[in-house]
Amino acid sequence: DKHLFRALAQFWNPGYSCFTFGKVDLVPTIEQYMALLQCSRIQVDKVYSKAVNLPTFLKRVMNITRMCEQWVTARIKQKGDSKCIHWKNLKDLILAYPDAKKKVDIFTLSIYGLVVFPKALGHVEKAVTDLFDQLNKRVTPIPTILAETFRSLSAYWRAGEGRFIGCAQLLLAWFHNHFCKVDKVSYRNLQEEDIEWRAPWLFSDEILYQCRYFDWVPLLGI
Repeated sequence: DKHLFRALAQFWNPGYSCFTFGKVDLVPTIEQYMALLQCSRIQVDKVYSKAVNLPTFLKRVMNITRMCEQWVTARIKQKGDSKCIHWKNLKDLILAYPDAKKKVDIFTLSIYGLVVFPKALGHVEKAVTDLFDQLNKRVTPIPTILAETFRSLSAYWRAGEGRFIGCAQLLLAWFHNHFCKVDKVSYRNLQEEDIEWRAPWLFSDEILYQCRYFDWVPLLGI
């Protein structure tokens, strides 16, 4: 909903990377997003960072789809400064592929490209395949999702218009879970008593707040 994000962007503070409503500051955390996505630390314990000497986009798409070089080459497109593959091509593979596991892999890649990191509408771009390629190596995508969300909110705030290219569905799920009265909230008149500070869906665990000797955690995007 472009009108909703236009309203939210007015309260985004790019200097502190948080929403500021008068005296109330709100910002999603790694732990909260992990809980919303049911992402266990037992299964993933490494933060994504772009690897060096990565295979080409062509090779990665070939590995994921198990299609030949000619098929993939014919379907790779240039969108802006990035190479992409259209969702329709992946959808056709999902419907036709006999291997159930491979169907799930291609569908998961599509969700990451279309919903989680929707940089090119209707396409899955190269940077998404970089991240997807590491997900089976105990790498968590959560800090990357947060980084792209913050980056997109800041860009939208500075421009005063445009398209939000973070994961809007996840941001809205987090946002509404902090309001006692979800049906109708006046953001401009928001008071501290309108906020539920304890997220009931958040499991009890240690909170990540420090990186070595620094009281902050860097967020690396894609």
